[in-house]
Amino acid sequence: MTTLKERLAAEIRDAMRSGDKTRLMALRMLSTQVTNREKEVLHELDDEEVRQVAAKEVRRRTESIEAFEPAGRVDLASREREEREVLKAYAPEELSEAEVDALIDEAIATTGASSPKEMGKVMGLVMGKAKGRVDGSLVQEKVKGRLGGG
Repeated sequence: MTTLKERLAAEIRDAMRSGDKTRLMALRMLSTQVTNREKEVLHELDDEEVRQVAAKEVRRRTESIEAFEPAGRVDLASREREEREVLKAYAPEELSEAEVDALIDEAIATTGASSPKEMGKVMGLVMGKAKGRVDGSLVQEKVKGRLGGG
């Protein structure tokens, strides 16, 4: 069984052979981010850690798209969208809305949170269990709604 890092290296070679510049750029960037993360943590990343790096890069692309579109930079937003699609193959599968709601319910029950002041406790538990499989701003919005903060 090949690791995600081995698959990434193979796909980089394939993208170079096929001349797919957008795919190549996205995969090389992911490879660089994985290497940088390995230097930070001082060990080789396992598949789960590679997925977390990929999830972070997918989020970065989404944020870029959200910044470029209002500025009228459709060309840059389009490129970011293409890169995001390439990177999604390496990111963990996103949690469904029902799964996110269940995690929030469980966290609220576990912490006994009842006011917006306790939002940090709930967020910490949810994000820890979700492990990069959900957008933090979505969770924050839902937790605020449940605890009466918005």
